[in-house]
Amino acid sequence: MTSQRMGIRQPNVLVWGLGIMLCFLGGAQAIAQALGPAAPYPIYGIDCVHGNCNDSGWKAMGPVDWQRFGQGEYIGPHRDPHVPEYRLRVDDQIDFVYRITRNQMPNSYKLNIGDQIRIEVFADEALNRDLIILPDGTIVLLLVGEVQAAGFTAEQLRDNIETLYKKYYNTPNVAVTPLAVNTKLEDLRATVDARAGQGGQFFTTRVTPDGTVALPAIGNLPVNGLTLAEIKREADARYDEVVYGIEVTPVLLQRAPRFVYVVGEVANPGRFEMESPMTLTQAIAMAGGWNVGANLNQVVVFRRGDDWRLIATMLDIRGALYGKQPCPSDEIWLRDTDIVIVPKSPILEADEFIELVFTRGIYGVLPELPTAVSFSTMGAL
Repeated sequence: MTSQRMGIRQPNVLVWGLGIMLCFLGGAQAIAQALGPAAPYPIYGIDCVHGNCNDSGWKAMGPVDWQRFGQGEYIGPHRDPHVPEYRLRVDDQIDFVYRITRNQMPNSYKLNIGDQIRIEVFADEALNRDLIILPDGTIVLLLVGEVQAAGFTAEQLRDNIETLYKKYYNTPNVAVTPLAVNTKLEDLRATVDARAGQGGQFFTTRVTPDGTVALPAIGNLPVNGLTLAEIKREADARYDEVVYGIEVTPVLLQRAPRFVYVVGEVANPGRFEMESPMTLTQAIAMAGGWNVGANLNQVVVFRRGDDWRLIATMLDIRGALYGKQPCPSDEIWLRDTDIVIVPKSPILEADEFIELVFTRGIYGVLPELPTAVSFSTMGAL
């Protein structure tokens, strides 16, 4: 009794031979994914990273790691980032998250407007007072009147007050005790405080058309074309000049919308948002595909440079749209504000010319003449 009659399946010699051949062509890893339970057959294709495939076309096909994830292929690979570093642009929305550093100041603290201090004169307790530094930077003391306090350390202010009171007391023995300080920091925290709502201390803003953002206490900060790390360094440096003890972390909350424009011989011309990297073929697909009579070998793409100058290119996308080339060089990546123009073919231009001149022109004036023939409808005759 043969093994087939006993119900034992014979090894498929063809599959074995194919597996051995693939080991030499694409390596063991390629056939490991191709001959698994979820994908039992090898997949041939072309990876455009291996040289220029346009020379030999589809004849250059070989085993590729096409079904790497098997039945989970819909997940897809993680892919590389869209850009190596993101630089901000107009209308990007940013969250500036504020954090108290609580780091020790490198220098002695200088009193500021709004700080509360206690003045004690041991020679006469009637002169003791708790004071708030006025908006003009002064405090008002008994006997001596206004005294400049803002911009001085507590020790410097004590020496100044003792000098003034020596007119009345031989040894006044003055003490200056700060009670509430760093009021600029507290004012900034109050401005960005959102703990009663969403929580945390942050300030949401948008990049204005002049490329700046307006931040509390430091005003307009140029950010257009900068990375988030560069913005953080600039903002921290600006805040250090105004108030000590705070650092900010910019977080990209929402990107400015990106649009591509597709006009000409497409089903639905218009403006389309770029939610992810987009190629020329994808843009035409979003516009509903190309119309019959479109001149696909002279598709024009207009682009604006960094200084808003106009750049243009003409592309032949028949190799991509008709599947003639595995790696068509004209299947380019688009970017924001690109304009894709799919022109008419010469025969369609001639047909419209005849329609305009003869049907609407001469025959509109002389209705007794025979009706003109439209070349675009001859296929229906």
